[in-house]
Amino acid sequence: MSCAAFVPKYPHLSSPITIAGQTFENRMFSAPMGGTDITNDGCIGPKSTAFYELRAWGGAAAVTVSECMVHPATDGSHAYHLDESILNSLASATYTADAINRHGTVASLELSHSGMYAGTYMTDKTRQHEMHQWGPMDTVRPDGVEVRALSVEQLHEIAAAYGHVAGLAKRAGFRMLMIHGGHGWLINQFLSPYFNQRTDEYGGSLENRCRFAAEVLDAVREAVGPRFPIEFRLSGSELFEGGYDIDEGVRIAQQLESKIDLLHVSAGTYQRGFGKTHPSMFEDHGRNVYLAAEIKKHVNVPVATLGGLNDPAQMEEIIASGKADVVYMGRALLADPELPHKVVSGRDESIVRCLRCFTCMAERAATSTRRCTVNPLIGREMEGREVAPAATKRRVMVAGGGPGGLYAAYTAARRGHDVVLYEKEAEIGGVLKGEQAIDFKHEMFELAGTYELLAREAGVQIRCGVEVNPELVAAEAPDALIVAVGSEPLLPPIPGLSDPRVILATDYYQRVDEVGEGVVVLGGGLAGCELAVYLGKLGKKVTLVEMRDALAPDANVRHRPLLLEQVAAHVDARCGLRCVEVGEKGVTCEDANGQRVQIAADTVICALGQKPRADVAASLRNSAPFVRVIGDAGRVSTITNAVYEGYHAALDIR
Repeated sequence: MSCAAFVPKYPHLSSPITIAGQTFENRMFSAPMGGTDITNDGCIGPKSTAFYELRAWGGAAAVTVSECMVHPATDGSHAYHLDESILNSLASATYTADAINRHGTVASLELSHSGMYAGTYMTDKTRQHEMHQWGPMDTVRPDGVEVRALSVEQLHEIAAAYGHVAGLAKRAGFRMLMIHGGHGWLINQFLSPYFNQRTDEYGGSLENRCRFAAEVLDAVREAVGPRFPIEFRLSGSELFEGGYDIDEGVRIAQQLESKIDLLHVSAGTYQRGFGKTHPSMFEDHGRNVYLAAEIKKHVNVPVATLGGLNDPAQMEEIIASGKADVVYMGRALLADPELPHKVVSGRDESIVRCLRCFTCMAERAATSTRRCTVNPLIGREMEGREVAPAATKRRVMVAGGGPGGLYAAYTAARRGHDVVLYEKEAEIGGVLKGEQAIDFKHEMFELAGTYELLAREAGVQIRCGVEVNPELVAAEAPDALIVAVGSEPLLPPIPGLSDPRVILATDYYQRVDEVGEGVVVLGGGLAGCELAVYLGKLGKKVTLVEMRDALAPDANVRHRPLLLEQVAAHVDARCGLRCVEVGEKGVTCEDANGQRVQIAADTVICALGQKPRADVAASLRNSAPFVRVIGDAGRVSTITNAVYEGYHAALDIR
C-alpha cells in the first residue's frame, strides 16, 4: 500500500534554497526586529531570546536578530553589542543563536552602526544631547544635535570593528550575517548623495560613496571566511527628493554584489519615510517589492524582498515570477509566528493576519516591551508558547463574539474545556464588523473570521442570535462565564442626533449607500479620523469636527503621524468646535468663544466614542462560580487589550 506524496499548496514559497553552502528550509525569513530586554551593557536578555526563538519554532527558515551595534565608541545607541570584554555578551548571543538554530532555522545577526542617528532612541535624552554624533560630514540634525564628520582613520576602525564582531557572531553560533546598509543608518548615509557630500575618497562619485560599504564587507568576509552567507540590506531607493533613486540603487547593488551572497532590498529611510519603509495600512501590501524586482534583473546574487507581506498567495507569486528569491516578514510573524509552518503544511486559511496597526512598534517606543494586537503571547514568550491542558474540564460560557470573546473561547477550548460562545447579533465580530466597508481596515474585519475558524477547530460551539442574560446563565449553569459583551455608541444629548441622516460610525458598513457627497464626521478620535479619511479618498467632501485641540489622541505614536498625514490630504479637519445641533442642512457648532459655525452636510456620521455595556456586565456578575469581565465591557479600550484579557481569562479558569 503506497501513500500519496505530500504536495505543498505553495511550492515555490515552501522550497528550500542554498546560499553560500547554507541550506534554508523554505523561502520565508524573519526580518530583524528589536528585542524586548536589552541590558544596559548591550547584552541580549532572556526575554529577547524567547522572542526570537518563537519565530524559529514557527517555521521561518532564518531568523535575524536585530541590530548589533559594532562600534560603541561612535555609536552609543539603543541596541545590542557583542564584545568579549563585556561579561555575558558572548554567552547571551550564543544562547540566542542556539535557541534559533535548534528548530532547524538559520540564526542570523544584523550588524549595524547608526551614524548620525546614534542615540536617537535612548531613554536618557539629556545624555543624548551630551553625546557627539558621527556621520559622513559635519552637520546638525533636525532635532538640533550636532554631527561630526568621521575621519578616514575612524572609518577604517569602524570597518575593522564590523569584522571583529562578525567573527564573534560566528563563534557564538550565528550561521549568517546581515550587514545593515539601508534605512538611513551609517552605511546608507555614505551611499546617499543627500547625507554624503564629502570631497575625499569616500564622497562624490558612486564608487567613492560605496567605498565604506565595500571595506565593511571585505572586513566581514575576512573574519567569517568563505561559504558563510553574508547578506547586505540595501534601500533600493531612498524615496525622498535628494536621495538616490532606483536607478542608482541598481548601480550600488552592482558595485557590491561580488562581496555578498544575498541582497536584501528594502526601501526608504527610517527618519524620512517610516510608513513606507514599514508599510502602513494606507499602503499596498508588498509596496516595496518593485524595487527588489528591478534590482534582481541586474545582479547575479539571490535577492530578498519585504514590505507589509502577509498573504501566502502574493508571496508565492513573488517567488514564482522571479521578482525575488526570498521573502522577509516582520510584523506578520508577530501576528502569527506559525505562518511559515502553516504555509508549508497547507493550513494557510488559519493564518492570523497582521493588521499593520503598529501596536508592536508603538509599545516598544512607549515601554521598551512588545505587544501585538492579535497575538497576546508577543513580548511574553517566556510565559510559554503552548496552552497547557486544564487539570479539570469545565463548562465555559462566553458572552459576546467580538475579538476578546472569540479569543477567550478559543483559548479555553484549547485547554480542554467544554465551551459555548453566545453572540446576540446574527453574526460574530463585534466592533470588527464595522471595519468591513473600509478597505485599508478590511483585515480587522477578516480577523473575526479567522478567530472564529480557530475557535470552531478547537471545539467551540457558537450560537448567534442569543443574548446572554442571568436567566440563560442560570439555566445553563456553567462553571465559568467570560463576559465580553463589548460597548455601545456614546450619544450625547445633541438635538437632531436621531435624524435619519445621522449614521453611527459602527453602522456605516450597513448604510454605505445612504452617504451623500457632503459629509460631516462628528468626533476626531481614531475611529472618526480613519472613517473620514476613507470617505475623503472616495471623493466625498468631508469635514471632520473635533471639540478638542488635537485629532486622534487615542492613536498610537507610530500610527498617529501617518493617520494625520492622510487626514491632511483628504479631509477638512476643524478642531476646537463642539456640535450643538444637527439640522436639515447640516450641523451647527460652537467654537471656544461661543461663536456659532454652520457646516453644510448631506450626511452626518457620529463617531463620538463608545461606552461599556456596563449594565449587562453588572447583571452577569456573580452568576457563575468563575466570572471575568473583559474588553470594552469593563472599560472601553483597544482590540489589543480585549484579546489579551480574553486569553488570560481563559487561562485563569480552574
